Amino acid sequence: METNGGYATLGLLNQEVLKIKDCIWKTKTPFASIRRIVQDERFFFKIRPGLWALKTYKDKLPPEILPVKDQPKAKQEEYSHTYYQGLIVEIGNLKNYKTFVPNQDKNKLYLGKKLSEIITVPDIYKFSYDEIIRTARTIDVMWFNERKMPVSLFEIEHSTDIHNSLRKFVELQDFYTNFYIVADEVRRREFQSKLSSQSVVLINKRVGFWSYDNVAELHSKTSELVSIESRLKL
Repeated sequence: METNGGYATLGLLNQEVLKIKDCIWKTKTPFASIRRIVQDERFFFKIRPGLWALKTYKDKLPPEILPVKDQPKAKQEEYSHTYYQGLIVEIGNLKNYKTFVPNQDKNKLYLGKKLSEIITVPDIYKFSYDEIIRTARTIDVMWFNERKMPVSLFEIEHSTDIHNSLRKFVELQDFYTNFYIVADEVRRREFQSKLSSQSVVLINKRVGFWSYDNVAELHSKTSELVSIESRLKL
């Protein structure tokens, strides 16, 4: 964590800690041990779901990692939005999907890197007509398969209207694609209410809801699996 600037996702720790030479884990559950260690409040603190930092670095972290208290609300929401975009991109990469984010988001910082540095599709694939591509290129995160077709689409809704994202999904309903709204758990009921709208009835069985905690957990667990597969040379 210290070599990473004093902070790290649980997923990054899962991938990197076990690579340290001469570090012997006298446990059959090293990932559980990592989760337990970062919760030791003497040395670590939680920034947001899935992201931890060393207490000794609390006053040294960049604002996109730990926003200062007087940071404008809009800027804090932007940092949060980009963080979850980055987690979802990394999950897609770990699952060997091709990943894309909108052009206007590519220079935003995720854990010290621009989103453009972690996505694998710099220019959206032309998988359909121009009007369809115009809608698709505004989706917060897209995963593509090896045939360059969209597999999963994610819209991150911190405070904006969920219905607007659902309308985008409606326009893309003819593709064999999973749709997900990503938001705070407190918005789940609102999400369920929006699904009953007549304008989205055709896709309401195809849209899932991921809370921020769900995203962080999936990022961590996917990293665990990749780490295990790497050690077993799968």
